[in-house]
Amino acid sequence: MNAVPAPLDAGSIRRAPKVLLHDHLDGGLRPQTVLELADEHGYRDLPAGDAEGLGHWFRQAADSGSLVRYLETFAHTVGVMQTADAIHRVARECALDLAADGVVHAEVRFAPELSTAGGLPIEAVVEAMVDGYAAGAAEATAAGTPIRVGALLCAMRQADRWEEVAGLVVRYRDAGVVGFDLAGPEIGFPPDRVPAAIELLDRAGAHRTIHAGEAAGIDSIRAALDGARAERLGHGIRIADEVAADGALGPVARRVLDEQVPLEVAPSSNVQTGAYPSLAAHPVDRLHRLGFAVTVNTDNRLMSGVSVTSELTDVAATFGWGWDDLQTVTERALAAAFLDDAERARLLADVVRPGYAALRG
Repeated sequence: MNAVPAPLDAGSIRRAPKVLLHDHLDGGLRPQTVLELADEHGYRDLPAGDAEGLGHWFRQAADSGSLVRYLETFAHTVGVMQTADAIHRVARECALDLAADGVVHAEVRFAPELSTAGGLPIEAVVEAMVDGYAAGAAEATAAGTPIRVGALLCAMRQADRWEEVAGLVVRYRDAGVVGFDLAGPEIGFPPDRVPAAIELLDRAGAHRTIHAGEAAGIDSIRAALDGARAERLGHGIRIADEVAADGALGPVARRVLDEQVPLEVAPSSNVQTGAYPSLAAHPVDRLHRLGFAVTVNTDNRLMSGVSVTSELTDVAATFGWGWDDLQTVTERALAAAFLDDAERARLLADVVRPGYAALRG
């Protein structure tokens, strides 16, 4: 007698093994943690005094249709992440929350320069973050929900600390840092603005993923690939600008498809920042069906009020995805993760494929 597949709903999708490539540490705090850290460290600018109200404010403020307004919400989360203890706590809770959502491998990013306003050395920021991830992962694993969390270090595009951050990526890559990213405003700050940082990464053979094709268009994607030599594209969704209704591709889209450059797509975030008017209008499904290396991500769990489970559930419901589609985007994400080959093969053979096989019945 044939087993019956699990229904494709939030409950079963939560049980599915998931891989997350694009999640911002300062965009995923628990509202209660924000309140408690603000109280501990004398941060007085929060717009609400209870966890429910604060969570609602973040979602409402982010749901503005403007990337600039969306990014303003980070003043409050970064404002309470100015000590090593606070950063450690936020990173630990991040690992625990992702593990509870069924994530088995995550790469979570943060710009360490943002936590130095009060005098904390940038090295201490990195060390607190990777130690927090490790502590949370150890707790989750002991509780029966194993997870690996790697740190991606962002340099802010509008600042001039790119080379310093690139050096930290190389210095700490055996201590939990898995790669480099550029974050912040795309327009006016091209990803090849500081060649010395890119050259430093090149010399060390360090991994990188670059925000491109979110607010800016095709030119930003081309610059990320050619100028910053991106291995993955953070968002990258504006590649759809070169995909015609009949499936004909422009030159950059053809390159991204042929080279299977991973796209770290975050549908809810893209709708919130005004890139697309609704999930139904988002090109995530069209790009997936055409064979682009689409992965599905959260971007900022607090601001968007999402989890990996909710993103996958909403995409599946909107576009009629089945277990094959969810497994495909998960395996793509695993293939694109900044992991050693042995660990990637272990997760694929021992965790991801058995997990989806069980859900299929």
